Amino acid sequence: MTHTQWRRRVFKPVAWLACLTPAALLLYNGFQGELGANPVETITNSTGIWTLRLIVASLVVTPLRWATGVNQLINYRRLIGLFAFFYGTLHFLTYFILDHQLQFTGLWDDVVKRPYITAGFTAFVLMIPLAITSTAGWIRRMGGKKWNLLHRLIYITALAAVLHYFWKVKLDATYPIYYGIGVAVLLGIRVWRNARRRPAS
Repeated sequence: MTHTQWRRRVFKPVAWLACLTPAALLLYNGFQGELGANPVETITNSTGIWTLRLIVASLVVTPLRWATGVNQLINYRRLIGLFAFFYGTLHFLTYFILDHQLQFTGLWDDVVKRPYITAGFTAFVLMIPLAITSTAGWIRRMGGKKWNLLHRLIYITALAAVLHYFWKVKLDATYPIYYGIGVAVLLGIRVWRNARRRPAS
């Protein structure tokens, strides 16, 4: 077994376990009746924050690959991104089904009139094409350049998700600000690297 194969066999199950643990804990607490006085709010908040964390984690992968030279890390970006979409879907469905009882009118009113819902819904919608086109087959169909261009939507998704969190928090915006700084740094690294690689005129 090569070193690369060994790493894949060890780290991929660990990545899956790490990504599934929040959902497993939420499910366990639900069965134990330990979701607090407002279970819907608990589920909404938990799935929302894990969506944001995994979006940020997916953005970390590429700079980490540049820093370490371990190109196989790119395989984990797709895995983390898909789990971000998984939690984002749970977050949206909790809001749509349990808060709005599948009423599209109420949903649309919220999207139009409440900025934090507008930002959150934008982030979720932008994640859909990213999830659909995350397979190797779609990369071949679209070609590398078009695929890379489409997947830059993750930057807008991350910014919209941070805004959603920031506008939702009413009292203490400390954590949304931390996430915002993290996203800004990760995007700044990409801009800096692209500027360095651009040939001098």
